[in-house]
Amino acid sequence: MISKGKKLRAKFKLTIVQDGAVREVVFADLLTRRTIVSVYMKNNTGSCDKQNDSLAAHAAEFDRAGYNLVALSRDTSGSHLKYAVKKKISYVLASDPGDLFAQAADSIVEKSMYGKTYQGPARAAVVLDEDGTVLAVAEKVDTADHAAQLRTLIAGL
Repeated sequence: MISKGKKLRAKFKLTIVQDGAVREVVFADLLTRRTIVSVYMKNNTGSCDKQNDSLAAHAAEFDRAGYNLVALSRDTSGSHLKYAVKKKISYVLASDPGDLFAQAADSIVEKSMYGKTYQGPARAAVVLDEDGTVLAVAEKVDTADHAAQLRTLIAGL
């Protein structure tokens, strides 16, 4: 996992959903101010829904505090469009099926499901400065109250 003070390689492209529109961006272009990137696994699953519900309920608070909010998963942009409407999500949902963010953040981990192991992105949150410098990392997301976890994480910045 990338550590505080390191600079994220942010020149990779992602497809994002924002304000009902889909577009391709260079990740670095999302860093217009301090940015919280919350990685989750899949839309419409129990823990991931809790994680995003917490973010959605407090998105305006993070905006007022001067932070962009990006939630990122392997889901398609089409899935993100539906999910944003369903969950009333106002922040950026990023589609990253190639795990480009996880590679840049050195957060590819071994996972297991149904007795099989595979590599995938860690469910984590990273706070970045405008230039891609890591300000803080939550290596394990508290899905039940992710917003409170992030408030604590950014309180000391």
